[in-house]
Amino acid sequence: MLTRRQFTFASAAALGSTGAGFAAELGDDGLHKQPWFLDTFLELGDDLATAAQNGRHLMILWEQNGCPYCRELHEVNFARPELSGYITAHFDVIQLDMFGAREVLDFDGEALEERDLAAKWGVNFTPTTLLVHGTGAGASSLRAAESFRMPGYLKPFHYLSSLEFVAQDHFRTQSFQRYLQEKFADLEEKGIDPDVW
Repeated sequence: MLTRRQFTFASAAALGSTGAGFAAELGDDGLHKQPWFLDTFLELGDDLATAAQNGRHLMILWEQNGCPYCRELHEVNFARPELSGYITAHFDVIQLDMFGAREVLDFDGEALEERDLAAKWGVNFTPTTLLVHGTGAGASSLRAAESFRMPGYLKPFHYLSSLEFVAQDHFRTQSFQRYLQEKFADLEEKGIDPDVW
């Protein structure tokens, strides 16, 4: 039987996993929805384990109703095929509402409403993107699982660079600032202006 998770990936695969043609819709909760967001039981340890079994990583995207920077993330960043394609190729994405009331099972086994989990994790801005590397599966806390955090809106170049930083394991050997410096130097050497990207 095809699960919702499998259907989501099948739909993305049918579109070539490029993100092309994906358009955010506004959900009943006032949050923008992407067709490649997962609809899970919100048991984060299990969600990460499933992602890891499939050679993927987990992205937890915190948003809130009426957030202009969340809208920008969807309408600008996620509208870029190279960025949405990278996400669909490497990450399972779970969207949470910073003020929501759905129950979420934290990595440590504690069941909390979204708003209480946001407070526990120190999520103070939207959008906030938390990236958890697949090797974090089995972690007993967010601190043990989290690889990188993007508090607030990042422009497309920096957002994609953050995703690459985790998916390509650079977070293990260097700081994000160092990674960006090297990436800028490489682009400059190739004559590419990252500000135009």
